[in-house]
Amino acid sequence: MTEDAKRLLVVDDEPDFADFVKRTAEGLDYEVSALSDPNLFKHAYAEFNPDVIVLDMVMPDIEGIELVQWLAEQSCTARILVATGYNPYYGKMALGLGEVRGLKVETHQKPISLATLRDALS
Repeated sequence: MTEDAKRLLVVDDEPDFADFVKRTAEGLDYEVSALSDPNLFKHAYAEFNPDVIVLDMVMPDIEGIELVQWLAEQSCTARILVATGYNPYYGKMALGLGEVRGLKVETHQKPISLATLRDALS
């Protein structure tokens, strides 16, 4: 991944969290696309071709684990940073699925500190 070509796709139904991730990533020279509607994720993924994805696990309509499964079906090579403010079990499920399906998944418990987010994006 070259320094000038980092692309981050964020999907989180909490606009404040998505904005926090977006501002932090832009400060690290990412081009960022942030979505609050998980129904738009698949189209945005295909159009944007991200290097890194920040994915909420619990959202209306579509669960994050469904999107992780879908990413596996797409042979996704992006790093996937799973964020959840709910039971840490959601993150463990995503990690396990990622391991089995060959995805690069990391999990983070919300709230995520600025330092932790910067480290994860670096």
